[in-house]
Parts: sequence; structure tokens; C-alpha cells
Amino acid sequence: MRLPKFINPSRLMGGAIALLLICSLISLSTHSARSGSPKLQPVSNQSAPAAEIAQAPNFEQAFQELGVDGAIVIYDKNNQRFYEHNPSRNTTAFFPGSTFKILNALISLETGVIRDNVSVLTWDGITREIPAWNRDTNLRQAFQDSTVWFYQVLARKNGHERMQKFVEQVGYGNQQIGTPDQIDRFWLDGPLQITPKQEIEFLQRLERNDLPFSQRSLDLVKDMMIIEKTPNYILRGKTGWINSVNPNIGWIVGYLEQQNNVYFFATNITIPNSQDAAKRLEITRRSFQALGLL
Repeated sequence: MRLPKFINPSRLMGGAIALLLICSLISLSTHSARSGSPKLQPVSNQSAPAAEIAQAPNFEQAFQELGVDGAIVIYDKNNQRFYEHNPSRNTTAFFPGSTFKILNALISLETGVIRDNVSVLTWDGITREIPAWNRDTNLRQAFQDSTVWFYQVLARKNGHERMQKFVEQVGYGNQQIGTPDQIDRFWLDGPLQITPKQEIEFLQRLERNDLPFSQRSLDLVKDMMIIEKTPNYILRGKTGWINSVNPNIGWIVGYLEQQNNVYFFATNITIPNSQDAAKRLEITRRSFQALGLL
């Protein structure tokens, strides 16, 4: 009686693999003949920013007509869209200058070093270059006149520790206010710096009440920021002028409420002479007009 031979497993496995390979080649050949070479499908970019960068060719025209070197960025809240001129400058950090008065006022109201927007501080008697600064004044008027000494007093009263804490909580710019002896200069000549796009981020949080301040403080400062109010729109903002660098740098930042939408803006220009200061607002107006606003 013969015993059956055992099948070699390695030979069996090799045969199966070969058969599978032949079948796969036949299937691929048939598919290619029917539909041509297979195409790669695009992969969606999950990390793409939500806000769209839109072209704004008319912005450049305004800068050219006024002979201004600078940049502007406008953010359309409802459509989540940026409009820009000179994008590289919009991500460059500058001293905030008097645009920091927005945050300084919020901090000072919150800590109680100033009671409200009509509370008066007494002028120290030192004559300064801008006549409107040489008088007793209150928080609102000092905001409108951009009275430097008034907000320096507030910063000193708040103190280094509290100012640093709030700047960090808000995430304002590079969040650096320097040493205690820089408490009344850090926004004028450093080390605090902020980019135009970071200004937009701060203003967005202000507008939606997403800052570590009471509603009372937020409402008072927003009201102080009103530049123009008409039946059709409200324009809020704050100017800034940095004369610690050459050429000087001018700011205006804020937001426009119009047509059930909000448009945040940050305009940053060089100011070779004092006559160019008014161009901060004019550039902003013309840019909004190019978008069919104002």
C-alpha cells in the first residue's frame, strides 16, 4: 500500500501568488483599455485659512494719487475676506503708538485708576508741542486729542505688573512692555510691537466683546472710538503717530459698521512731514470707497 505524498507548502504558496499576480495584471490591463490611465484625485487642504485673500487693485491707486508709502488691510466680517495693499507690510511689526490708547483705556477703566470717560486729570503745567495737550482733560477728550501725557499717567498708575498681565491676557502684539522704568514709553518706542494684521485680530475681539474686561469698560471705549456716525454707518478708530523712528510712522485702526456688516481696518503709512498725517484717514476712506462703502 502506497502512502500519499505530502504537498510542499512553499510550492503551493508560490503558485498561488503567481496566479494572483496574473489575474491582477489582466484586470489592470482591461481597466486601462476601457478608461485610460488612472488620474490622481486632489487632496483637500484641511489647514487652509478660513479667510480668503481677495485682490483689491483700487487700493494701490489711492496710495499713488496721494503719494503715500504704506499699507492697508481690511477684513470683511460676514464674508471672511481680507482686502490688502502691500501684504508684506501688513505682517511687519511696528510700535503701536497711540493706537495702544484703546487697550490702555480699557485697562484703566477696568482697574479703576480712572472712574469713567469724563473723569479729569490735572495738567502738569509742562508746555508740549500740541496746544490741545496743555490743559486739564478727561479720558474721552484725551483719546480724541491723543494726549500722550494723560495716558502715560494712567500707565504709571496701573503699574508694570498689571499692565504686563493685561497685555498678555489680551495677546496684544509681541506682548513685551519692557522693564518697570519703561512703563510710560513702551508703546511709543518699544519694546511693544504689533503688526497691522494683529491689530485686526485685536479689533475683532473688541467688537465681539471677547476681551477680559467688563461690558461697561468695553462699551465706554467703543463709544470713545467713534469718528463718524451717520444714518448709514458708524466709523470707529484710533490714530497713532510714531516719531521715535525716521521716517515717522502713522497709524489709523478701527472698524466700520455698515450694511449689517463690520469691516475691520488697519492703515500704516510713512509720514515724512506733518502735512502727511491727514492722509492716514484719507487713504482709509478711499479704500472703503473702492469697495463700494462709505
